[in-house]
Amino acid sequence: MKLRPSPALLALLLGALLAPAGLAKTRPAATTAAVAYKGAIIMDAGTGAVLFADHDEETSPPASMTKLMTFAVLHDKLQSGALTLQTPVTVTADDSKIGGTQVWLKEKEVFSVEELLYAMMIQSANDAAHALARTAAGSVPAFVELMNAKAHELGMLHTTFRTPHGLPPGNRRISEGDLTTPHDFALLARHLLQKTDIVKYTSVKRRPFGPPARGTIMDNHDHLLARVAGVDGLKTGFTNGAGFCLTATALRNGRRIIVVVMGSPDSKTRDLKVAELLERGFATLPPSVPAVATSAGAVAPAAAPAPADASPISAAPLPDNAQAAPADDGSPAIKFTLPPPPKKK
Repeated sequence: MKLRPSPALLALLLGALLAPAGLAKTRPAATTAAVAYKGAIIMDAGTGAVLFADHDEETSPPASMTKLMTFAVLHDKLQSGALTLQTPVTVTADDSKIGGTQVWLKEKEVFSVEELLYAMMIQSANDAAHALARTAAGSVPAFVELMNAKAHELGMLHTTFRTPHGLPPGNRRISEGDLTTPHDFALLARHLLQKTDIVKYTSVKRRPFGPPARGTIMDNHDHLLARVAGVDGLKTGFTNGAGFCLTATALRNGRRIIVVVMGSPDSKTRDLKVAELLERGFATLPPSVPAVATSAGAVAPAAAPAPADASPISAAPLPDNAQAAPADDGSPAIKFTLPPPPKKK
């Protein structure tokens, strides 16, 4: 007989594995949806079908998840030939003074677009996002206009971007910063998975930045990489106004799920809830649904995606000392199945 762990056992298992090394492991308090997040959604990446939604139209700041849209606009620039992965980016004083999470860019340093893309998606570097946006559009405000145009194109009806990095405005007024919903970000994630090679960046756990003499090592903020089966992205986010957010995706047996959770009270609650929703999503997927083609090697969908060589990002190699999350090939990862939700009477 095949045993299925309960949600409570799942929480304990994940809590133990996600606890920082060297710290005492404590049992997390039971959480309900009302306190686990402000809004959440599960989407089938192959069809776009919504498998679960709870306050998925709740508007709040995406924090550093904003960089997913920054990536989408940069990809368009690469596709058009306006940029290449080797385009040099010279750091300005404004780039170096952004603050928050960064790779500590210094004025007049020069890095390639490719190097800064890794910094933005692995380290969540605000300074890298600012430098890329400025270079791609001539100014940051011009780049933000492109972000909002892309959001409109993708049907993100409740989204407004004001930055390329997700930092709050100086006055800390939530209404004047970046705003979106879990549903809108699921649409964005699906676009990125179908049309770009974003998982080449988001699946990397650790990578050096810049020349060895710089001594900068980047660690991915996504704690589910290599710990939950099939997870290979996409992006975390946190500010005091946004809470803890995560747009996640996992690929198993040629099927891909997207989960977005926004407004969690802490990172552990967020990670546990996202892992639980990923399991629920895979458990409720209808049979024989086409999958999304990505650089991670998924099966092609019925609606043909862009050819693999159509994206200039596909040429971005991993350095020899970069560490990517293992594929879903039997390598150590949490593999469990939640019981299906009870049927409504």
